[in-house]
Amino acid sequence: MKKMTEQHLINAFGGESQAHMRYLHFGNQAEKEKFYNVSRLFRAIAHAEYVHAGDHYRELRHLDGGFVANSMAAFGPGDSLKNLKLAIDGETYEIEEMYPVYIEVAKFQGEKRAQRSFEWSYASEKMHKQLFERALDSVNSGKDIELGPIQVCEVCGYTFEGEALDRCPICGAPINKFTTFK
Repeated sequence: MKKMTEQHLINAFGGESQAHMRYLHFGNQAEKEKFYNVSRLFRAIAHAEYVHAGDHYRELRHLDGGFVANSMAAFGPGDSLKNLKLAIDGETYEIEEMYPVYIEVAKFQGEKRAQRSFEWSYASEKMHKQLFERALDSVNSGKDIELGPIQVCEVCGYTFEGEALDRCPICGAPINKFTTFK
């Protein structure tokens, strides 16, 4: 694997891993504030970030040794309002800066499996941002967000609200590959 794509996978793995843990903590805070659906949303998206990290990690199976990940992760936990803003900032960075560059470099370097892993994450992050923005609007009004079941594809991390689909629109995984957060 070309070194630049390899480093991007390492960085993406680090960022997605940190997002997973950060969102679990944010979910705990939302629950303390009695925003139970915001908490469920954070936990569902934390799971999607875990799937993304796993996809990137599998593409790095050839590595032997220690490497540094530059994840650009946001820090500074606070109340749910602050945490939602941090989450939106992180998703925006991935959508507008990180994944578009990683995808183009992987494409240029002919690293098709890395490109697919980045593309799957990129597509999912767009939905994460939309869901977090809806939650922020609700919390700004002092209310919990109204949400139906949240579905997460176990193959690519695609996340959406509603009943499970026959197939994932991103990776084509069948309905039995979705985890539902109710």
